[in-house]
Amino acid sequence: MKRREFSKAGLAVSALGLSQAPAAWAQAKAGTDYLVLDKPAGTEAPPGKIEVVEFFWYACPHCNAFEPTLEAWVKQLPKDVAFRRAPVAFRNDFVPLQKLYYTLEALGKVDELHRKAFYAIHVDKQRLNSDDTVIAWAATQGLDKAKFTETYNSFNVATKVRKATQLQDAYKLAGVPAMGINGRFYTDGTLAQSMGRALTVTDQLLGELRKTKS
Repeated sequence: MKRREFSKAGLAVSALGLSQAPAAWAQAKAGTDYLVLDKPAGTEAPPGKIEVVEFFWYACPHCNAFEPTLEAWVKQLPKDVAFRRAPVAFRNDFVPLQKLYYTLEALGKVDELHRKAFYAIHVDKQRLNSDDTVIAWAATQGLDKAKFTETYNSFNVATKVRKATQLQDAYKLAGVPAMGINGRFYTDGTLAQSMGRALTVTDQLLGELRKTKS
């Protein structure tokens, strides 16, 4: 979902192309299948690890459709890969959903409620686009409302939101979902022709990065 499309409704999720065509295994090319950042972006991976970041937005239908494929891919990542998610904010009204993700993370509830947040928006058609609606939804999920609200409005969550927005700018993000690789490379469904192939491109770039470490 591109920046210019976020104001349009009813986007066709089929554009994701999650199934991989035979050409998906062709060697990825810089400038075609992925971009090389002019200036490296910051990473948070521990020493010896290669960082992969998925940029997403809970209200993006493409991100929702991509999530099961991404989760399966993450489960088979080698131990030298540090994966994390970064919720984006292309507009100010995206911020409540950024704060939702980092609040769930701080409370240790991402595994339990990450997919449920997508479900609430895309299946139940809930409009989680303000602090009040996000907090009200969290309360329906069995979370203590006072504790959630305190964490949601905390300095720690505000800092993570700020850093996530800085990171999307460092990667010059064109849309979501998208993959950032070790602060150096960027790919998405447009560049790679599908998000399924974007993961293949990411795997290939991880292999190239391992060669430079050895």
